[in-house]
Amino acid sequence: MQTLTERDYKKILICLTLYISSLFAANTLGIKLMPFLFGTHLSVAVFSFPIVFCMTDIIGEVYGKKMANNFVFAGVVSIALFLLYSLVSNVMPWAYEGLWVKEGYNQIFGLSVRFSIASLVAFAIGQYQDVFSFFFLKKRIGEKKFWLRSNLSNIWSEFFDSAIFMFIAYLGILPVKTILLIIIPWWTYKIFMGFLYTPLSYLGIRLLRGKNNNENYSNQNQNI
Repeated sequence: MQTLTERDYKKILICLTLYISSLFAANTLGIKLMPFLFGTHLSVAVFSFPIVFCMTDIIGEVYGKKMANNFVFAGVVSIALFLLYSLVSNVMPWAYEGLWVKEGYNQIFGLSVRFSIASLVAFAIGQYQDVFSFFFLKKRIGEKKFWLRSNLSNIWSEFFDSAIFMFIAYLGILPVKTILLIIIPWWTYKIFMGFLYTPLSYLGIRLLRGKNNNENYSNQNQNI
């Protein structure tokens, strides 16, 4: 088993920070919808959430499947904790001096609780599916063509994530037709953004591997 150096731990910590930050940006800011083509809509989460899927692929490529699953586990725990904090915050009584923001706070963070539940379920299913698909394709395709393995696994996984999240988050708030009009372009656009982020993924892999940039690196780390 490959021994992790102090530099490796620092790199992993930076990646985990980017991973969790992008996840929470998607969960909290994603309530905002943008108009898109042909009367469809997009959540602003399309800018941050593809980073989440790219990051597990990058970590998995360099440090192995177990480390990628550790990232997913950290994300699930983070969402669960945020959900708990949100529930506690919403049931606490209001001081008179803070009532001026009560309506907006309850409207935004009340939805954030629902968003967190939707994200927790969709994220767990989508991300574990992404890691599984990525390494399944790696066995079939081989060590090369990271871009193909990454994007193929993301196409399948992000569909699950998008559909599950949107129905849990918006059912009863938006008409089903509107939800469908969000899912399809959001899924398509996340795939498109994933392709755009592919060069950044290669840059990330190069930075993580450093001087040990060789094709056998990830094989040595499969059990980390």
